[in-house]
This record gives sequence, C-alpha cells and structure tokens, in this order.
Amino acid sequence: MRYEFDGRSPQVSPRAYVSETALVIGDVVVGDHCYIGHGAILRGDYGRIEIGEGTAVEEGVIIHAPPGETCRIGRRVTMGHGAIVHCAEIGDGATIGMGAVASLGAVIGAGAIVAEGAVVKGRDVVPERVVVAGSPARVVRPVQDKDVEWWDWAKQLYVDLAEKYLRVGMRRLD
Repeated sequence: MRYEFDGRSPQVSPRAYVSETALVIGDVVVGDHCYIGHGAILRGDYGRIEIGEGTAVEEGVIIHAPPGETCRIGRRVTMGHGAIVHCAEIGDGATIGMGAVASLGAVIGAGAIVAEGAVVKGRDVVPERVVVAGSPARVVRPVQDKDVEWWDWAKQLYVDLAEKYLRVGMRRLD
C-alpha cells in the first residue's frame, strides 16, 4: 500500500512490483524492475528513500531515512528477508543478508556482501567488493567470482519474479 505523508508521495515505476502488503510511505522513489516484497516497510516520512533499478527488497525489510537525509540504494541490490536498512548509501550490486542491519549513516560499497545477521554500525563504511560478517561487522574476505556469479543469478530471480507478479498477479482466496 502506498501512502502520501506530509505532502510527499511515493514515486513507483509502473515496471516495479510492490506487494499490496508492503507499506511505502512518503518520499520514496522505486525504479524499474524492482521487487518490494510482502510486509516490507519503506518509510520516507521525514527522509527520502531512492531505490535503483532491479533491486529486491525482500519480505519484512525495513528501510528508513533520517530527517532531511536520503537513503540511496543502488541498482541490482538485494536486501534479504528481515534486514533493517537505515544507512546513507548502498552501492550498485551490493547484498544485505537476511536479518542484517545497516545502521544510521553507514555506507555499503558497490558489490559488497553483508552476511546474514551482520551489524554494520552507524557511520561505518564497508569497502567495495568485500564480505563483512559479525556484530559489529568486520571484513572477512574479498568477494570472489563465484559470489558474483551466484548473486547475479539470485538478483535476476527477483527481477523475473517482479515481472511475473505484474503479469500474472495474485488471486485472494478467502
């Protein structure tokens, strides 16, 4: 469901899928071929959220921007189920694992992988093309070709799923 708040309305590409159970509030921009999953919450009530093309916001993800700031999420980013994203920026092709936290003002570099359950603390910077894990998150290794190959496949899965939801739709059963 999309909501205007304080004179600001979501701008969602007609080529993006947004679940009817997702909440998209205020100053939120969603690009082409995005998947906004069931139960996701995108709160652009006093900050702005920008989501690039081909990005997957999986079920239960919460995204929020601080007052007067922008949370910029790049192209072909994956945010796994239950992630909390309150950061300044996530670079193109990055992955935020299930249940991970990207806290206030954090920056996640392009192609980086934040492991499941990891906590990227406020204002921390995750370099490009590294894997971070733990709480607080620490670099554990560089991203490998096999990671890129697997995540490219997984990212395309959600682009295709968004297109299918738009094409086929869902039918409510009572």
